Amino acid sequence: MKKIILIAAAAILTLSASAQDLKFAHVNFNELVMLMPESDQARATIDATQKEAEETFQGMYEEFQSKLQQYQQKSDTWTAAIKQSKEKELTDIQNRLQEFQSSVQQELSAKQNELMAPIQEKAMKAVEKLAKDGGYAFVFDASQFIFANDAVVVDLTKEARKALGIPEGRTLETLQAELQAAQSNKQQ
Repeated sequence: MKKIILIAAAAILTLSASAQDLKFAHVNFNELVMLMPESDQARATIDATQKEAEETFQGMYEEFQSKLQQYQQKSDTWTAAIKQSKEKELTDIQNRLQEFQSSVQQELSAKQNELMAPIQEKAMKAVEKLAKDGGYAFVFDASQFIFANDAVVVDLTKEARKALGIPEGRTLETLQAELQAAQSNKQQ
């Protein structure tokens, strides 16, 4: 029993001694991905696809509104068979609208995942390279912890930004302003 305790104590001492030699870093991974130039292109592609979907939906909705208005105006003069046929047609259009909305949301989500996957992979590889080059044992995502002692943990975000070609003054705040300005221009 004493041998097991001695072995356990020796193992703990060895681990604590080697843990002091480990280097730790953190990076704001979400910031990197959002600010990468490739993300701008992905957002533009998603926006264009979404705009096309909205235009298609709007056309379908206008068709529904037109037929509904026709139904409301003329239904009193129609025979029961015509009225039933027109009601079925309206119901079919409503169902198509709902199906279209649902499938477009799924497709947009899949498209976004498809476009963002290589961007995230590129960011991950850049962080891995920085970690290996810097001799860091662990690199944590800054969004996943509450506190980091800067005396013990190094922030690699600035170096990763440089490695990924993110302009010096570009921040999440400036990106937000860019996106709001683009949204305002679309609405005008």
